[in-house]
This record gives sequence, C-alpha cells and structure tokens, in this order.
Amino acid sequence: MTKMKILTEAELRRIVPLDLEAISCVEDAFHALVTKAVVMPPILRLDMPEQRAEVDVKTAYVPGLDGFAIKISPGFFDNPKIGLPSTNGLMVLFSTRTGLVQAVLLDNGYLTDVRTAAAGAVAARYLSRPDAAVAAIFGAGMQAKMQLEALSLVRPIREARIWARDAAKAEAAAADLTLKLGFPVWAQTDGRSAVDGADIVVTTTPSETPILQAEWLQPGQHVTAMGSDAEHKNEIAPAIITGAGLYVADSLKQTRRLGELHHAIEAGLVTEGTLFPELGEIIAERKPGRTAPEQITLADLTGTGIQDTAIATLAAARAAATDAGTTFES
Repeated sequence: MTKMKILTEAELRRIVPLDLEAISCVEDAFHALVTKAVVMPPILRLDMPEQRAEVDVKTAYVPGLDGFAIKISPGFFDNPKIGLPSTNGLMVLFSTRTGLVQAVLLDNGYLTDVRTAAAGAVAARYLSRPDAAVAAIFGAGMQAKMQLEALSLVRPIREARIWARDAAKAEAAAADLTLKLGFPVWAQTDGRSAVDGADIVVTTTPSETPILQAEWLQPGQHVTAMGSDAEHKNEIAPAIITGAGLYVADSLKQTRRLGELHHAIEAGLVTEGTLFPELGEIIAERKPGRTAPEQITLADLTGTGIQDTAIATLAAARAAATDAGTTFES
C-alpha cells in the first residue's frame, strides 16, 4: 500500500508564503546546480500560437534530496481578457528511491510564482548594491507584484515605480503594493522615467520586443530580466548584455537557447561560445559577483527545473510538519 498527499492551492498558499525560507530554498538550489551532479534536462515546451499560449514541462534530480518534481506549467496569455489568470498548472513530487508519487501539488502556478520571485530576490542579494533602495518594475501582473515583495525582503527598498503597457493596471498594482508593502509605489507612464534613479530594475513581462533600452541604464544599477523564458520573448535590448559590467545566467545552457542572451547571440553581439558566470557559481564563490558600486549588473533568469524540485520539496516538508493536505492510499 502506498500513500500520496494532495495539496490544494489554498493549502499551499497558507504553508508556503513568499518568505526568507523560500528565498533560501531557491538560493540553495542554485548552489546545488554548480556543486552537485544535478540532472536537469532541457525544458519541454509546447507552443500554441493561435491561442497565444505555451505549456512548459520542467524537472530536475538533485542528489541528496528524497524527491524530484515534474512541473507542468501552461501559460495562456490572453486569459486576463476573459477574467482568468494567464498561468496555472501543477507539480508532482516523486520519490528518488522508489519513483512512487509522494505528493500532487495543485498549485495553479502559485509555487512557480513563489520560486520565480525568490530567484529574483537571490539575484538581487548577490548582484545589486547592498544599499539599493529604489526599484523599477516592468509589468503589472502577479509576478511583478511578487518580485517587488521579494526584493523588499532582501534589500532596504523605500520606493518603487511600476511601468506597464496598460496604464490602468500599473495604477492598480501600485496602489495595492503601497498598501501591502508600506512604502510608496508609483505608476509611471514612461519606461525611461521609471528607470531613472532606480537601483534595481526588474522586467516581468512576456514581451516579444524590448521594453528596456540600453541608453536608459545608469551606473550602479542592477537589472533582473525574468520574462524571457522562450525563444520568441525579448524584454531587454541586446546591447544591454554587452554594455553591462557583469552578465549572469541562471543556466547558461538555457539562456543561450531561450533567454535574453539568445537575442544578443542572434544579433551578432555575442558569440555562441562566450563564457559567462552562472548565479550558482557566484553563490558558491567560484566566480566574482559585483566588483564595484558603479558597475551595471544583469541577471538573465529563464526559470530552471531545479527551482521547481526545490520549492516542491519545501512544500512537502511544510505539509508534513503542519499535517496539511489530504492523504490518499492506493
């Protein structure tokens, strides 16, 4: 007889909030990616252009962990027009010893949102200036809000700006965040104005044309680009990669194929074989991070399967500790 636990989105929201432990869990995953014999196959992606949709499948095996997760993550980007969220999905956690299902996490994309926001916080923790206090967020969806919330856990953020193509959404998000986070968040109608004087810039959109330009950036800024997780997505001008003092990938193999780096290679600004540090190498102190206050740094985050295994493992541990979820026997 085998036992399996099923957890709903409501239960997962209660036991896995975006907090410092979630950020540490993702930080440890990046560290493991460069220090352990992690097996992380390429992302499987199914595109449905007629629906402006995609489905990503991600996974990773980490030696030493009791389980590994397989995540199915649909993104249907026109859903907000009919009152539905653009992302959903679920994770399945399997035993690394027996291959049996340990848990089914019906999170509707919530755990992906948490681990993605946590990755942004990890990038800021290692690449932005420690005194970074002003943030600029591009996008006004759930991930935009969570990125700012995560930043406020690792940096002394006292003010933020939000830019989005939909000015009404930017206004609404700014009002929500001001109330939730306790510091002023302003909606900006001009992207350049949002970036001016910011210490950290985060792009969180599915844009297929650059929304952040190289000439807007100023010395000392850190940029996290996390919306480009498919070949056709492109949030930042390729010249930002060559102009930055430090470019860092979550997975260089992935960013060469589908991140912002992919567009710089395609534009002929960077050669395919150019070596860049990965975030895990900086965490593990194998490569240097920011080397000067005036340096411009850039993190290219495409989302990795190891982040999913890490957050699913944390969710299972918290479920066991709190007796959350419903256990099924078969």
